[in-house]
Amino acid sequence: MAEHQEDVADKTTTTVIDNKDEEKYAAAADNLKGAQRATDDEHGMTLREGIRKYPKAVFWSVWFSLALIMEGFDHAFVSGFFAFPAFQKRYGELQSDGTWQIPADIQSGISNGVNAGEIIGLLINGLVADWIGYRWVMMVCLTLMMAFIFLQFFATSIYMYMGAEILLGVPWGVFQTLSTTYAAEVCPNVLRPYLTMLVSLCWSIGYLLGTGVLRAFLSSTGQWAYRIPFALQWLLPIPLAIGIFFAPESPWWLTRKGRTEDVRKALHRLRSKDSSEAEIEDTIAMMEHTVKIENEMKASSSYWDLFKGDNLRRTEITVFTYLIQELCAPLVSYIVYFLEQAGLTSAASFDFGMGEYALAIIGVFIAWFLVPKTGRRTLLLTGTAFIALTTFLVGFLGIPSISTHPNIGYGIGSILLIQYFVLFITIGPIIYTIVTEIPSSFVRTKSVALARAVYNVGVLVYGQLIPHMVQNAAWDWGAKSGFFCGGIMGIGFIWAYFRLPETKNRTFAEMDILFKNKVPARDFKKKKVDIISETVSDE
Repeated sequence: MAEHQEDVADKTTTTVIDNKDEEKYAAAADNLKGAQRATDDEHGMTLREGIRKYPKAVFWSVWFSLALIMEGFDHAFVSGFFAFPAFQKRYGELQSDGTWQIPADIQSGISNGVNAGEIIGLLINGLVADWIGYRWVMMVCLTLMMAFIFLQFFATSIYMYMGAEILLGVPWGVFQTLSTTYAAEVCPNVLRPYLTMLVSLCWSIGYLLGTGVLRAFLSSTGQWAYRIPFALQWLLPIPLAIGIFFAPESPWWLTRKGRTEDVRKALHRLRSKDSSEAEIEDTIAMMEHTVKIENEMKASSSYWDLFKGDNLRRTEITVFTYLIQELCAPLVSYIVYFLEQAGLTSAASFDFGMGEYALAIIGVFIAWFLVPKTGRRTLLLTGTAFIALTTFLVGFLGIPSISTHPNIGYGIGSILLIQYFVLFITIGPIIYTIVTEIPSSFVRTKSVALARAVYNVGVLVYGQLIPHMVQNAAWDWGAKSGFFCGGIMGIGFIWAYFRLPETKNRTFAEMDILFKNKVPARDFKKKKVDIISETVSDE
């Protein structure tokens, strides 16, 4: 009798376990189907549908990106004040020709100090954002920025000013990547290029406003000619911080933390009110399945993991894609100072600078039109090739003396304007889309932060070289610097041609599977991805 009871108990236990296994299997199967439906929905979603379904995601992405207007506004001062008469006279040294100049080594120290501060901010951001989320990091950095502007405003020497710029670089470094990563993670695939390239647009608006303010005070004398522009930097941080406090957290960050209920709440806050529960559940299933794929690839979120397994290739692509932007921008970044040293007046140089940033804004709108038609890879390769060739042309124009052929200076300025326009149609905006699509979700923040940090190392190098190259009182290369810069750009083009994959119309899960299956860069566009079996095949 006892044996019979034990057999019945064993059978009952086995039945319960079997039922649990079946329920677990059924749940996993439903999760896979939901992930596939969400992926199919994203592939079939038009731009209009994306805006209709994710209006709040668009709003919050724009709000985060407004920090880049503020950063661009501030950054315009870093190189712009080097050609600003009142600033030169207050902090510069009198030259033998009767003009005032900020010495080249001080210029390099300020530019490099800013970038060193940004690198520190970027690396801190890569750690802290993963711990406490994107919103709190942004609010803390906005508060720090308001404090550091006081040091800049009350600087009594060029070295105190340099210290303020280094400290300001820390929050600027955070703004540079966190806004991009947030935009990529709160929106569907169809909106991602528009909202990540918005970063480039906001920077250009900020640079235009900053250069415009300097142009407006160009004829002013005394300390208020530069202190008033410093004070204007206090306008945006407070309203930005208040808005970000009420923003939803990134649903991908919440998914990585296993906070499914908070993910559901965040998606409700990002999507339109008419979104069905089924659509939201499918989106959650897709995100959880993506995290599962990365768990199977033994993905985790330390900086060391960027250099392990498939992440090593993804890190290389992310870093070098970001670096190409700096390789193609050394001369156009210094257009105001470059042209002044080439012989143009301060007013004419600032006018060229304002024209440059206005063209950049138009360029981003053109890029929005082109990217769904051409893809990411084509835009970047086209822009790199064009800028490399025209930079060599600038080098050739620098061979005759500009002092005896003054019209050459205006010709060089015109080429730089065209370069900047093309830069912001191609390389400038598209890299922000590429660098957020390449990394896995576990290391996206750290990968983008590392890429931007390496970019800033490139800025450090050019920040040391360019002022010495173009300043008459230093190496006096002038426009002949185009030979050196054009050669570096050519190397960047060769790397991109062989190593950069096309990420157009790919979800994060599909990117994981393509890299997991070691698909060559130039074959990404041709492959069909099966989310359920995690395999790729020819279309």
